[in-house]
Amino acid sequence: MQKKAFLRMMVSVSLVAFLVLAFAIPGSQAQAKFPSRPMTIICPWAAGGGTDAVARMLAVLMEKELGQPVNMVNRIGGSGAVGHTAAATAEPDGYTMCIATVEITMMHWMGLAKVTYRDFKGVALINFDPAAVNVRIDAPWKNLKELQDAIKANPGKMKASGTGKGGSWDLARAGWLKMAGIPVDALPWVPSNGAAPALQELVAGGYQVVTCSLPEARAMIEAKKVKCLAVMGENRAEIFPDIPTLKEMGMNWVEGAWRGITVPKGTPADVIAILEKAVEKAHTSPQFKEFMAKNGFGLRWKPAAEFDQYLASEDKSKGELMKEAGITK
Repeated sequence: MQKKAFLRMMVSVSLVAFLVLAFAIPGSQAQAKFPSRPMTIICPWAAGGGTDAVARMLAVLMEKELGQPVNMVNRIGGSGAVGHTAAATAEPDGYTMCIATVEITMMHWMGLAKVTYRDFKGVALINFDPAAVNVRIDAPWKNLKELQDAIKANPGKMKASGTGKGGSWDLARAGWLKMAGIPVDALPWVPSNGAAPALQELVAGGYQVVTCSLPEARAMIEAKKVKCLAVMGENRAEIFPDIPTLKEMGMNWVEGAWRGITVPKGTPADVIAILEKAVEKAHTSPQFKEFMAKNGFGLRWKPAAEFDQYLASEDKSKGELMKEAGITK
């Protein structure tokens, strides 16, 4: 009897020890199994748009590296506020990512949302598309200088558009005019629902200038309905190498739309490292490069730490310019 009691006691002790060890797995060991279930990328913009297309291609390629399904969810509304807020307030476990856009450094300055870049941790910056100055194909200005001279000579007479008030393309216009020594209100901004309808209105004669990315204007340019006078990038665009940059004209202004993968603040560093590696592998793959080139999207890479610094810098510079342009709340 004593022997049986002793054996029962030893079994109980072993069971308790097993349970203690099972529930005391160190965090790093648990995270080593990441990811162990399907993941989600939240896109703050509508299906069919450029950001949605980039995110979907990235998701397909990341699945191969991570070994788990990567699903896309579009959470639209509030000029990007709804999706970015949903992503920022998700569980910080790495299973919910966001394809964040430049608006995350702008929305709070306009009072559109409380969410800021501080609510996220960067995984990687993947894309940058510089803004471009577009006019009708039959516009009388042969180059940007002639357009600027016309704006100076006729302040307030011409109109520009490309997105909502205070959006990235509105800010691109404000920075360009500032660098050219032209008052921002000399070329008034008319809010629109995006580059596509703004370009249609430009062709119809409703606006004289549209600032937007070259990928957005590409179809109109190739159809000979619109001509681009300048791009606001560090270098000329590969898809239209004949179009000069503002920098070439002595204006140190680079502005555009960017996209990057983020996770909620508080996501473990080792999880971010796993995601960063997966994004980098997708970003450098021939499939992704071919997709981006075919659609005219620019490639730009910044790893997690550099992307965090970039977000802070973007937020600061955007806020300063928006205050000066009078488009903050």
